[in-house]
Amino acid sequence: MSQRKVLVLHGPNLNLLGTRQPEIYGYETLDDVNNALREKAVMDGWELNSLQSNHEGELIDAIHAARLDGTLAIIINPAAYTHTSVAILDALNAFEGIVYEVHISNVHQRESFRHHSYVSLRANGVIAGLGTQGYHAALDAAIKNADKA
Repeated sequence: MSQRKVLVLHGPNLNLLGTRQPEIYGYETLDDVNNALREKAVMDGWELNSLQSNHEGELIDAIHAARLDGTLAIIINPAAYTHTSVAILDALNAFEGIVYEVHISNVHQRESFRHHSYVSLRANGVIAGLGTQGYHAALDAAIKNADKA
């Protein structure tokens, strides 16, 4: 049996995690998040790949590739693309596995334009406001629910 795969996608500006508005997003860096997630995934017998991009098309290409490489789950923090990208929604709709949407901040306590998510229309679950722990909750859910997809 091949190793189970999960893909973690980070949208625009998340490369600045730890230094951009730490009062909202915290001091943990994106490398810190990815390394901790990868460590947990490996302990549970999973392969975890991650990608951060400030370019919508690169995120879409990664979702398309996940359709073909045996990826069972996608954890995505679409960041600003949450509120604007029908293209990411369409790509996720073509993915047959589990999708969890993660937001570090509680988007519902922020500006009203952040209250709408196109990605939520496809997500099996949405986690917001738990800081970077939201990624860990999504990974736990993906591992637990992969066989139910």
